Amino acid sequence: MYRLFVEEHFDAAHRLRNYQGKCENLHGHRYKVVAHVKTEKLDNNGLAYDFTQLKQHLRNILARFDHAYLNEVSPFDQIEPSSENLATTIYNELQPYLSGSPVTLASVEVWESPTTGVVYSP
Repeated sequence: MYRLFVEEHFDAAHRLRNYQGKCENLHGHRYKVVAHVKTEKLDNNGLAYDFTQLKQHLRNILARFDHAYLNEVSPFDQIEPSSENLATTIYNELQPYLSGSPVTLASVEVWESPTTGVVYSP
């Protein structure tokens, strides 16, 4: 089994509406997002999947979050803009980009600081 991953970043502000503590106040993060895909086979070039293509798919998704107030961006205008919900949303939006490809989306990591993050894999 091969497991590939790419990493991207975006900057955004948010506040947790239903949280009691500092995170209920408006604040920002430099989010790190890591997408992991997996496959058992390599193509004729010895590649599992093109890193450039995977990075572009991830960039396409993250573009609407970059330098945004997440509480005003769908779906976070309806649900909490937590790292957990970000990871799930990014996973669900990335999956269709990989439909019909030789890889399967394994997980999405969202880091909100260098020491705290979440991994989503269904």
